[in-house]
Amino acid sequence: MMRKTEFAFWTFLLMAGVAGATTLLNVTSTYSATSNNSELYRQLDLFGDVLERVRSNYVEKPDDTKLIESAINGMLSALDPHSSYLSPKHYRYMQAQTRGEFGGLGIEVTMENGVIKVVTPIDDTPADKAGLQANDLITHLDDEQIIGLTLNQAVEKMRGPVNTPITLTIVRKGVENAFDVKVVRDIIRINAIKYREEDDVGYVRVTAFNEQTHANLVKAIAKLKKSIGKNIKGYIIDLRNNPGGLLDQAIAVSDDFLERGAVVITKGRNNEETQRAQARVGDIADGKKVVVLINGGSASASEIVAGALQDHKRATVIGTRTFGKGSVQTIIPLGANGAIRLTTARYYTPSNRSIQAKGIDPDILIEQELPEELKKRAAAAKPRGEASLRGHLKNKEKDKNGKEVKERSGSSAYPIPEEPEKDTQLQYALSFLRGTATDAKTAGNSIDPQEKALGIETNDKVKN
Repeated sequence: MMRKTEFAFWTFLLMAGVAGATTLLNVTSTYSATSNNSELYRQLDLFGDVLERVRSNYVEKPDDTKLIESAINGMLSALDPHSSYLSPKHYRYMQAQTRGEFGGLGIEVTMENGVIKVVTPIDDTPADKAGLQANDLITHLDDEQIIGLTLNQAVEKMRGPVNTPITLTIVRKGVENAFDVKVVRDIIRINAIKYREEDDVGYVRVTAFNEQTHANLVKAIAKLKKSIGKNIKGYIIDLRNNPGGLLDQAIAVSDDFLERGAVVITKGRNNEETQRAQARVGDIADGKKVVVLINGGSASASEIVAGALQDHKRATVIGTRTFGKGSVQTIIPLGANGAIRLTTARYYTPSNRSIQAKGIDPDILIEQELPEELKKRAAAAKPRGEASLRGHLKNKEKDKNGKEVKERSGSSAYPIPEEPEKDTQLQYALSFLRGTATDAKTAGNSIDPQEKALGIETNDKVKN
């Protein structure tokens, strides 16, 4: 006779749409090999019981596929804010996005306290043109509240056919009442690299890390080198409000400016899973000075680049503290059933500094000068970042006394002024490269005492 746990487990497999004799055989083998894990099967009993009661007693006949997908996504999202289930449709969206082209509004978002938080609008997209800003909270989509939806469900609702409108209800710091913003969907083509001459300085803004980022950066530097000529003072790599992207692209961009040494260290659950990416010989900037601009909207891959160039003293990092997303998400395909995005490791800089829930501090702290309408908002706003996300991975870094290093929220992420002359951080970077910069605060003056004890104040003096 089949035990109750076996029945519940087989029910779960069949309801989840797992098919094929080979797959079932493998699962059965795993089940037999771990039959002594009574607590696991007690929980599977519970799941099967709840699932059957929902199917039998819910007021309306539920969609079995949605029930299972929601259960899977709930399991993954309970791990941390960045793990999730990708349905076949969402998996295709993700693949299109990493290629640098996808359909939608043009905003990078995360989930916070049940609503959607804008990490940053992507330049020259419908969201950017409609005036959405970093840290805006989206509470309703076409008058339907977001609370109760997963991040993927909310994103799916924001995507749709080109030229169709959607109304977002926005809550913004410094604005008393929520307000509606109408955005018309379009094809989002991410040109991850934008560049221009700033007289004798080459300026390159990296807005995302997709499959074209490294190649386009190399082309941009070559064109700037040719157009400015031998009198070029150096380069500014602007990573502000860059939410990240592909790990291999972050490594390649860092490697572009390094001759040797580690780029990033990833550490998984076990010691044998530790990996170290190494730079290869060749510096596309020919040894010229480099400045990296960062702020609270610089996350993940952006933090890898900033941390690598900072640790190797190859660049001077200017701006404010980054977001602090120091975890690795691996996309695990599930065949026709989509994929899962699973957090599998943590990022560390070449000097073994953890990025998670701490971020990268600049070498030179320069706050952005804000227009009058944003100053009140800035005064009331609390710093946000990975450390403020519910369920985030804890930073396990220890100081020399064995105490855990304090987690910190990222700095503010405000829109970058369109007029370069109004961009305080950019203007300071230009002055720095030309040798005319005035004194400014260095990160060494504001490093947390625990960090000093850990001995990671590698950025207390400006060296370049």
